[in-house]
Amino acid sequence: MTDKFHPARRSDHRGPALRILLIAAFVVSGLAVELTFGAMFRPAYAHAELLESSPVDNAVADSPPRQAWLRFNEAVTLTPQSIQLLDSSGDRVEIGAPEHAAGKANTAAAALPAGLRRGTYTVAWRVLSADSHVISGAFRFSVGEPSVSVASTERGTGAVTPTVHAVGRGLAFLGLALALGGAVLLGVVWPAGVRERRGRLIVWAGFAALGLGTVVVFLAQGPYTTGEALTTVFDPGVLRLTFGTRIGQALLARLEIAFALAVVFAIVVRRRGRGDTGAGAAARGTPVPAAVLVVGAMCCVALVSTWPLTDHAHIGPQAWLAVPVTGLHLLAISLWLGGLVTLTACVVGPAAGRSERVPLLEPALPRFSGLAQVCFTVIAATGLYLSWRQVGTLGALVGTEYGRLLLVKFGVVLVIVALAAQGRRFVRRHGRRSGETVPAAALRRLRRSVAAEVILGVGALSLTTVLVNTAPARTAYAPPVRAKVAIPATARTNTGLDGGRVEVELTPAKQGPNVADIYLVAKDDSLVNVPEISGRLESGDKNIGSLPVKLSAAEPGHYVASAISIPYPGPWTLRLDIRTSEFNEVPVHFSFTAR
Repeated sequence: MTDKFHPARRSDHRGPALRILLIAAFVVSGLAVELTFGAMFRPAYAHAELLESSPVDNAVADSPPRQAWLRFNEAVTLTPQSIQLLDSSGDRVEIGAPEHAAGKANTAAAALPAGLRRGTYTVAWRVLSADSHVISGAFRFSVGEPSVSVASTERGTGAVTPTVHAVGRGLAFLGLALALGGAVLLGVVWPAGVRERRGRLIVWAGFAALGLGTVVVFLAQGPYTTGEALTTVFDPGVLRLTFGTRIGQALLARLEIAFALAVVFAIVVRRRGRGDTGAGAAARGTPVPAAVLVVGAMCCVALVSTWPLTDHAHIGPQAWLAVPVTGLHLLAISLWLGGLVTLTACVVGPAAGRSERVPLLEPALPRFSGLAQVCFTVIAATGLYLSWRQVGTLGALVGTEYGRLLLVKFGVVLVIVALAAQGRRFVRRHGRRSGETVPAAALRRLRRSVAAEVILGVGALSLTTVLVNTAPARTAYAPPVRAKVAIPATARTNTGLDGGRVEVELTPAKQGPNVADIYLVAKDDSLVNVPEISGRLESGDKNIGSLPVKLSAAEPGHYVASAISIPYPGPWTLRLDIRTSEFNEVPVHFSFTAR
């Protein structure tokens, strides 16, 4: 009669196992809901940025331009639908096939027909950025003169394709954690656990989720990139497009590596599971060749590397460091979360279901506690670096969706750390002497703490998935530009503006739509109303003409330009002409740099 506790020998622990499955179903459902609603209602932020275009937005040309040309801040992948030309009625106009201009991977160009009639046209574009996310947009130009009316030309895939794509990503993340964490726990940390049927099922379920999620992402990537319906997933042209991209090749490599790792785990299970069922047999079994374990370790590293090579990590500053750090971060999360789920299902749950005192759950619990402490240290160190890299400033932390999601994740992680500290105190308190028994009530408290840790862990993992699909705060954040411009001393307006100033606030002062609030402030700080105010936006590029800015009065002395479109980042000047009387006009201007 041994004094060790062997969960596998008992047949009355279906209750705890069922509760673990229900918890898993709950958190997976929560993940799917979060990703679904995130994909449906979150604005589509660009992960790459359009730097310039020709023609520029709202340009009016005397003759039809020869081509539509775009330049981005990073390499992009083109599809046959990457550039489309629409007339003022919203009908498509035949143009040349999209291609990289002069062989540069960060450009896109398409030849335009020479016989374009007078009126307004819209260039709608959609490309795949280097971090595997789709970016899209549109700009307008006119030949001769603008059309009286222009049809809406919004493009999109709807909610279905992005939702399926995002849920596939989340499923792959969860499968990675269960497969890696469970396999390392049973194969290395707690060799005796390899005989646990529940543990093996969790690992195999992880491999299945990893494979299924990867296949879903691969199939949805084509329609997601082209903007076509999800029904085109098996279209040969769409599949060839995905095969030829970095993300497609990484997904195929992920499937191959996951299969190799599954074979390694099967070998470990077979060899360590041989022999009788004595108390020490499961721990001994048949020795696993060192070469098999080395191959398994290499597969683990290669598997987690398929994520940072296709996401935010491999672009931007310090990519050489960010890629391995991101892989290490993901590996630590997987070892902790997958190991915790497996340990809860195999050890903590069954033990807590007993009504009497039971022996300490050695060696599984103390060994995993040590591994978890190392994982949390790695997660904290790598997480701080990655957060700094993607956020950059405190303003971006609270001023962007990425930063706010990151703050929520930090809060969840802090609660997880507190729960993990309780578990570690339990191990220290009850692990001083071998064979020491533990009250069942204490184990039930531990089970509740660990279950909460699992739920929050999957919640943190789902937030990580959402962050991967959100533009980094460093690129999305653009603080408003505020300026005070004094009324020229030479101006004699004979109004309250003499000796006053013009205050301008431009939000968000970056490429795309902007809003300008303009205040005419007298010397005594009161607002001054004027008969008329007009404006124009000018670029430092002499080849680009000035762009008109339409202003309307929000209140006396306060004017708003709600539709300023900045075509590309760089230096710009907002010029204002303030008419103070029938014969007097005061020109003022201020310069700024758009991000």
